[in-house]
Amino acid sequence: MADIKYYDVILKPVITEKTMNIMAEKKYTFLVHPEANKSQIKEAVEKMFEGTKVKSVNTMNQDGKKRRRGNVVGKTAKTKKAIVALTEDSKDIEIFEGL
Repeated sequence: MADIKYYDVILKPVITEKTMNIMAEKKYTFLVHPEANKSQIKEAVEKMFEGTKVKSVNTMNQDGKKRRRGNVVGKTAKTKKAIVALTEDSKDIEIFEGL
């Protein structure tokens, strides 16, 4: 496993209708590094966003989709998503404010 720093773990937030609805329950969805584990994700969220306390982290791996270009069939890159649940006394994550 590669040595992953906390600022390399979270790639970008996932903003969809479903993820916007679960934000009311203090759950946030991020696209994360494919080799990051749950403890690294928890550490990255708590260090990057001041005042947040993580209650739990759920992860899911997604295989790449098949794509065709002419006669050649290939696959897109596989990804990993993480749903981070914050504690009740935790501050909200600011990048999602005003969406």
